[in-house]
Amino acid sequence: MSEPPDFDPARDRALDATSLRGLAHPVRVQMLGLLRTEGPATATRLAARLGLNSGATSYHLRQLAAHGFVVEATDLGTGRDRWWRAAHRSTWYDMRAATDDPDAGDAYLRSVARIYADTLLRAVDERATLPQEWQDVSTMSDFVLQLTPAEADRLSAQILEVLRPYRRADPEAPAPEGTAPTTFQFGLFPLPGALGGAGPDPDPAEEA
Repeated sequence: MSEPPDFDPARDRALDATSLRGLAHPVRVQMLGLLRTEGPATATRLAARLGLNSGATSYHLRQLAAHGFVVEATDLGTGRDRWWRAAHRSTWYDMRAATDDPDAGDAYLRSVARIYADTLLRAVDERATLPQEWQDVSTMSDFVLQLTPAEADRLSAQILEVLRPYRRADPEAPAPEGTAPTTFQFGLFPLPGALGGAGPDPDPAEEA
């Protein structure tokens, strides 16, 4: 689908074949996400957050900076510590641009899919430790719909429109009282095997 309804070139980044290479490594996708959700950080802080060494995070920060995804936060820290912040509020990848560099596009999407899956598993693991009101409203849902391409495109646009009033204009501004960082993940695609590929996974019961 096209850009979301509240896409702002000054605050959001649309990926192309060149900028995709800057997100070729899954660690860079993770680091960029952390800078957006948790605010500016140093290579050392990111290393501790991700279980890496600071040399690795410094390298990936330089690559992100070279492609314009992060900028140095010169208003923070001291001369010894280099702080970095995300240059944009969000990243937008138009699937229609995937034909420009399909390998880079697939690598980026696989990184994103792994991060989504890991986030879901971590959410399940810590669910019992959440305040009861957050346990009550947390949800995971899956719907298989019969759609045309035009209907799928329209559904994506409608979901993004619903989300628009909940997006904060300035991610670094103080969060409103009583709120918590809340992730809304959604993917919309033909059921694997329905239109191509190897087909659906076999039912283990049928193979027994």
